[in-house]
Amino acid sequence: MKLDYPFTIRPLSEEDGGGYLIEFPDLPGCMSDGDSIEETVANGADAMHGWIEAMRAAGREIPPPSVADDAAFSGKWQQRVPKSLHRRLTERAGREGVSLNTLVVSLLSEGLGRRDGAGPDAKAPSI
Repeated sequence: MKLDYPFTIRPLSEEDGGGYLIEFPDLPGCMSDGDSIEETVANGADAMHGWIEAMRAAGREIPPPSVADDAAFSGKWQQRVPKSLHRRLTERAGREGVSLNTLVVSLLSEGLGRRDGAGPDAKAPSI
């Protein structure tokens, strides 16, 4: 399922049940969780579609996805990484059954979510 709205993913503490939390800032109260990043994204897609359907059924307005200036952000960039990191990412993507691109997007989203949700002392996730 495609996620049409921006989202953040952050890890949950053990006392909150562990796993990950996905939230959609444009859709108040729309969130989900999962044990892995991939499960969290899939559950988030279900939650997003359910939220939209519930709003439609209630006759409520559905906010459009927030977007930045599309001309300035193509969604593509080229990044050089050490060979060892490339290898680790590729191997992990293979173990998790996802593409390298999907894994990197998930890890970046998790890292941003962790930093946004955990305050100024948050640490970057280990890969």
